[in-house]
Amino acid sequence: MTVTIDPSEIAKFEAMAAEWWDPNGKFKPLHMMNPVRLDYLTTQIAGEYGRDLSQPEPFAGLRILDIGCGGGLLCEPMARLGAEVVGVDAAERNIPVAMTHAAQSGLEIDYRHTTAEALAESGERFDVVINMEVVEHVADPLAYLTACRQLLKPGGLHLCSTLNRNPKSFAMAIVGAEYVMRWLPKGTHDWSKFITPDELYKLLSEAGLEPVDRKGFVFNPVSWSWKISDRDLSVNYVTAALNPEVSA
Repeated sequence: MTVTIDPSEIAKFEAMAAEWWDPNGKFKPLHMMNPVRLDYLTTQIAGEYGRDLSQPEPFAGLRILDIGCGGGLLCEPMARLGAEVVGVDAAERNIPVAMTHAAQSGLEIDYRHTTAEALAESGERFDVVINMEVVEHVADPLAYLTACRQLLKPGGLHLCSTLNRNPKSFAMAIVGAEYVMRWLPKGTHDWSKFITPDELYKLLSEAGLEPVDRKGFVFNPVSWSWKISDRDLSVNYVTAALNPEVSA
């Protein structure tokens, strides 16, 4: 089994684990971005599986995996929408934080300290795999995305976001977020590991997935808010891909 976790990357998030649910702490950028992330995720899942988001628990019957779940910022909304949610993270300290917050929120979520590769090897399969801001932290993106594809049922949906690699992303995601605004500890991101949209589409295809959509997450410093963009993928962006495999 190929293991794609990067111990140095895991250590960064281990050190910040206790702050996951502090909207003004080290994960402030994720809290600010979370509404647009959820908008994209729920729209894609509802569209793929013919669910009506205006109905109670529209994702009932769907099994959703969130890889790199952190403190559960995406797992909890998915559980509230009725999905059976499994959240996994390679940073062990994140799991008790997520479990405690879910219990306090009255939600049943299956949190585990494990990796995508180990889960795939165990034979577990999901309708949806959520993979947000993880691929730029792994040692082998192709092997990691291949494990993500193996975790999907035939026709399953893979949702993956990451950071583009260009001068603008360096200025905003590293200089701006880590040094100027100090939203994140210095060294959280390695710009050389950022992935362009075309590179990610190629990696998804090589992993056996069929890319079907991509959008940008754009920060407006005037309104201090995020929006989804069809055109601007220059810094943060998200993709949707399907597993075309047919059951044997």
